[in-house]
Amino acid sequence: MARLKVENLSFSFGYDTILEEMDFEINEGEVVSIVGPSGGGKTTLLRLCAGLLDRQDGKIENSFTTQSIAFQDPRLLPWKNVIDNIAFGLKAMGVSTEEREKRAKEIALKFDLEESDFDKFPKELSGGMSQRVSFARALVTKPKLLFLDEPFSALDIGLKRELQNHIMELIAKKEITIFFITHDIMEAIRLSDKILLLSPDPVGKIVKEFTFDTPQPKRDNEYVYSQTAKILSDRDIIETFELEFK
Repeated sequence: MARLKVENLSFSFGYDTILEEMDFEINEGEVVSIVGPSGGGKTTLLRLCAGLLDRQDGKIENSFTTQSIAFQDPRLLPWKNVIDNIAFGLKAMGVSTEEREKRAKEIALKFDLEESDFDKFPKELSGGMSQRVSFARALVTKPKLLFLDEPFSALDIGLKRELQNHIMELIAKKEITIFFITHDIMEAIRLSDKILLLSPDPVGKIVKEFTFDTPQPKRDNEYVYSQTAKILSDRDIIETFELEFK
């Protein structure tokens, strides 16, 4: 079984220690989220795990054969149209022009893009359309491990739920493993098998883990609201997010 295992991981920028003694693992088929205040090192941790930053101390074992990432900022290539942006990863994998165009168009339609959008360039797209393209690009390669760096945070409620539903379909089919960052506790509860709480005080460390046994498709609003209330009353959450009134 594939897994991502982090052992005794620490990381510094110059003289500033950002992360210290991180230990956790994500097994094949799991959805694991990291929550914590801004500036606590969540994105740094994800980028280390994704190989976008060089590891300094500790170990990262990643036995997944393929992976992809979607960011809060869509990061589309401005000189490529919608289909070419979606197909970019397929091209890097050596997929033929005909096949990658076919697969890019299929997933674009699944993400509610119109055929009239296919030849548009990023400057011609709305924020929501750009995020759809970004998600399609991340998923068209059928990655075994998907990294998500707050991709829903700037979206309106409708589009957020729409993209979450696409992710839920993959989760229900056990077709993907996900490691994602969010500030939204309710979002984390809706999607995650496990939530890791990252506290930045005095340096970034995982201070608590919350697990959920109810399958994601059965987590209705009542379940999410009740679990959110429970977590928000947790002492470690209160202290980490400084939720107490003074």
